[in-house]
Amino acid sequence: MSLKVEKLEHNMAKITVTVPASEVASAVTKVYQRQKKSIAVPGFRKGKVPLQMVEKMYGKGVFLEDAANELINDSWPKAYDECGEEIVSAPKINVIQLERESDFIYEAEVALKPGVELGKYKGVKIEKIDLDVTDAEIDEVIDRERRNNAREITIEDRAVQDKDKVTIDFEGFTDGVAFEGGKGEDYELVIGSHSFIDTFEEQLIGKNIGEDVEVNVTFPENYQAEELAGKPALFKVKIKGIKMDELPEADDEFASEVSEYDTMAEYRDSVKKEIAERKEKQAADKREQAAIEAVIADSRMDIPEAMIETTQRQMMDEFAQRIQSQGLTMDQYKQFTGADETMLMEQIRPQAELRIKSRLILEAVVEAEKIEATDEDFNKEVERIAEMYKMEADKAADMIGEEGKKEILKDLAVTKAAEFIRDNAVEG
Repeated sequence: MSLKVEKLEHNMAKITVTVPASEVASAVTKVYQRQKKSIAVPGFRKGKVPLQMVEKMYGKGVFLEDAANELINDSWPKAYDECGEEIVSAPKINVIQLERESDFIYEAEVALKPGVELGKYKGVKIEKIDLDVTDAEIDEVIDRERRNNAREITIEDRAVQDKDKVTIDFEGFTDGVAFEGGKGEDYELVIGSHSFIDTFEEQLIGKNIGEDVEVNVTFPENYQAEELAGKPALFKVKIKGIKMDELPEADDEFASEVSEYDTMAEYRDSVKKEIAERKEKQAADKREQAAIEAVIADSRMDIPEAMIETTQRQMMDEFAQRIQSQGLTMDQYKQFTGADETMLMEQIRPQAELRIKSRLILEAVVEAEKIEATDEDFNKEVERIAEMYKMEADKAADMIGEEGKKEILKDLAVTKAAEFIRDNAVEG
């Protein structure tokens, strides 16, 4: 295998890879051996048709496309390592020559890691973050705890109010005709939860048990069921029951039941302290992000489009894994939200660009400040990983390996660079 690297504009490169004809012949034979069991030719037993006979009947190129895929899969990782460039995107492959008895030649267009013209990164100005804890914030935490300890009671002597849990029967109609999936019985709906579309829930407020209500709504333009998207609809609703959560009083008795404190005053003080600690941690993250973005704004880099697209794909994969852990597939998510691949890619583009710029800036600061991660830093990270996966630290280190260690040390140095920028920022 031989290769040639040609630098293009905007940190792109074209890598031409040439694979000898002998390897093309070997790849064709490999594909033939894998597929011959399914090849049937009159006069031969299945799986016993000679390669020459198959090529005579179906043409010399019968296995070439699959052979080309084999050759690309085998040769590209080697070309990636040998080209001497820092590639930051998936390759876009263009086959130049693919013939049975000739060298196989293809081009791979890739993005190269952009250089950074680093701007000011020490003493960047960021907005001061308010760390005061308000009574309203304390009340919100306590009210949430009260809701967690609420008891559900049945209401019989008043109409529906906001936050009530109502039991309803309903059926939806468009143009006077009931539509599929628009009917439900004994459905429990929390008013104000926005579980139903448009103003459905609000129109039940003030209605009484046993009352028949006509609810008029309009489906969103991007509704997942295309036949209903943008259409007005009428729901016939019967209110069958009303329940509400009765919250305990915020008094000393409540405080002693939900905490280690005897009085509400002590409990409030403890909640205030927890909020203050959380705010300080969040503030550190916000300061860091604001400082990095300030450095980005004062720096220059030419990010190739292929690098952005590759990062978008990575972020889409990460998102798919997150929602899969919640029991949802990407296809289901797209159906529920009305979003398609193009829309989702465009939505995450700003985040992808910020991720790329942040990493490039931090790597540049690592180099400028000669920041290094130590073996001690690495060992602490190994212990963290081992604890996460419930395994021994030495086994985690073995699993990571030498190449993994290099990457972790690089990431730890980048983390130190982020802390360096944050700690040297000026609030005001």
